[in-house]
Amino acid sequence: MPAVMVVALSAGLLTATAPTAHAAAGATLPFTSVEAESATTTGTKIGPDYTQGSLASEASGRQAVRLSAGQRVEFTVPRAANAVNLSYSVPDGQSGSLDVYVNGTKIAKTLPVTSKYSYIDTSWIPGAKTHHFFDDARLLLGQDVQQGDKVAFQATGTQVTVDVADFEQVGQAAGQPAGSVSVTSKGADPSGNGDSTQAFRDAIAAAQGGVVWIPPGDYKLTSSLSGVQNVTLQGAGSWYSVVHTSRFIDQSSSSGGVHIKDFAVMGEVTERVDSNPDNFVNGALGPNSSVSGMWIQHMKVGLWLMGNNDNLVVENSRILDTTADGLNLNGNAHGVRVRGNFLRNQGDDSLAMWSLNGADSNSSFENNTISQPNLANGIAIYGGTDIAVKNNLVSDTNALGSGIAISNQKFLDPFSPLAGTITVDGNTLVRAGAMNPNWNHPMGALRVDSYDSAINATVNITNTTITDSPYSAFEFVSGGGQGYPVRNVTVDGATVRNTGTVVVQAEAQGAATFRNVSATAVGVAGVYNCPYPASSGTFTLTDGGGNSGWSSTWSDCSTWPQPGQGNPDPDPGRNLAKGRPATATGSQDVYTPGKAVDGDANSYWESTNNAFPQSWTVDLGSSYAVRRLVLKLPPSSAWGARTQTITVLGSTDGSSYATVVGSAGYRFDPASGNTATVALPASTNLRYLRLSVSANTGWPAGQFSEVEAYLTS
Repeated sequence: MPAVMVVALSAGLLTATAPTAHAAAGATLPFTSVEAESATTTGTKIGPDYTQGSLASEASGRQAVRLSAGQRVEFTVPRAANAVNLSYSVPDGQSGSLDVYVNGTKIAKTLPVTSKYSYIDTSWIPGAKTHHFFDDARLLLGQDVQQGDKVAFQATGTQVTVDVADFEQVGQAAGQPAGSVSVTSKGADPSGNGDSTQAFRDAIAAAQGGVVWIPPGDYKLTSSLSGVQNVTLQGAGSWYSVVHTSRFIDQSSSSGGVHIKDFAVMGEVTERVDSNPDNFVNGALGPNSSVSGMWIQHMKVGLWLMGNNDNLVVENSRILDTTADGLNLNGNAHGVRVRGNFLRNQGDDSLAMWSLNGADSNSSFENNTISQPNLANGIAIYGGTDIAVKNNLVSDTNALGSGIAISNQKFLDPFSPLAGTITVDGNTLVRAGAMNPNWNHPMGALRVDSYDSAINATVNITNTTITDSPYSAFEFVSGGGQGYPVRNVTVDGATVRNTGTVVVQAEAQGAATFRNVSATAVGVAGVYNCPYPASSGTFTLTDGGGNSGWSSTWSDCSTWPQPGQGNPDPDPGRNLAKGRPATATGSQDVYTPGKAVDGDANSYWESTNNAFPQSWTVDLGSSYAVRRLVLKLPPSSAWGARTQTITVLGSTDGSSYATVVGSAGYRFDPASGNTATVALPASTNLRYLRLSVSANTGWPAGQFSEVEAYLTS
């Protein structure tokens, strides 16, 4: 990678960069990405949006372009290329294709698109909603295009939302290494029609100590490989040699010396089933092994590594569209290096070390580029000894995730907490951090979390760049709510630009020293210092000198600062109440207040029965000129028609409420959608919306499946 590059997001290019004095963040990639919103289009731009569950929130740059039939998006090619990989989304349950044009001429090939691998539900993960909206599809253009040429994609029958295009110059297919054993010599079918599983096994057995050659072609494996050791599996390149299987290697141990390189493994994983080993590698490759030049897509996890993987190297590979982690070092990993990889659209942590059953140690994640993890962190370190996270570029984390998390969250026992020195150096985080729906408050771009035990390791965070975080830059928290301390943290050398709320979000007792941390365009204040529980102790920020731009402190620990400059202007047509904290005077059984703002019209809040009046309240987060409410009950015909008598009240401070709309009866009828609309006066301005229900002709309780609040009348 060049010595100086730029995070050129405003120009539509996603390329990594850092100052000349420090190594550039991110991987050296064989492609250049161009954002659809920066291209020419006849479609509709969506976003920016940071709301969990919205399509734009999972897009690169939190923006994309929606195409209806006949509409197109045209990219200006940034470099010589003969291939493109497109990140896109189509509505759930639909498939179709995009026509492709080069310099205005339609080419013979089309690009298939499908929702098959998208729209994942993980109801067992608290705070999760339907997610994983985007997918990737790749195409060899069949011709060379040059910088400045135009490549367009046009929707045919299916609506397609285009996010980003990766343009690449793919070299010629490599030739067979001398002395290698070709899988076709053992009967493998390169057409992809026949089952090549036994041929792969026979080739591996014949090539012990040597190379198994996977020629160009498509190969179907119907079961996983095991007993793989002391062998190299090599293809002609990841655009040429393609293995189709959802379980490539599954083995609990290996003597090692396994080298996997230069081919693609494409899975068929369409859901996340944690008990299934639907992974490219599940278990152990053994010591002194490597993975390089791979394209891994549509798996549950790329590499779920257990057992002895000492000195493993995973490098220069792509891991795309996994329903869970990209890579997880699941304990006892020593001397592992994960470097130079590209990861996009993971359904859990993109890269993780989890010290279960034994400490991961002396291992590192270095120079990786990570984009759009949609349900967790870009990089997560859960325990371990002497770990390094260096020179990575992480962008666009979504729900439940930070760009980087350094944590003592154990999940299971036996767990080895953080120990020794944890080095976090030279990383760039762009639009990282997210609202945590379980906590009802945000997670910072870089989080240090004493979740299940005190952090006593030395944590050195150096040379960090944090740009456009929707919330805070650095967060110190005890996420389990027990107030364990965060200690021995030094933040030295950081540039923070355009953060939505604060630079430092301190919610745990403990201490950190800050040196040479400069901030500009801070959304609300420099510091939020409110440890939880309130009686747990204090968090001491030591000024080591050289800090600038973040000296102010948020003064009210009873409220959360709301995003300011770092969060784009909201969509004026959005539902202001969706996903916001809700309370009530009472609830019946499992029908809790949050059910009325979860976006699901089939779940509902029900008040305490036979105890009118009852009220339900939502905190919109800021004061808004709300003009219209839409009240819903489940649309099922099993819900008989009914009239609820409702008073609408509002407040700006949560303590003093005034009547907005006086008591009136509102009819809910399944024959007309079981909804009622309430128009609010033009003078309405409120943060806290309260609905008081004094009667219900269908049931002796207040009931709402959704309460929606809009700025538009």
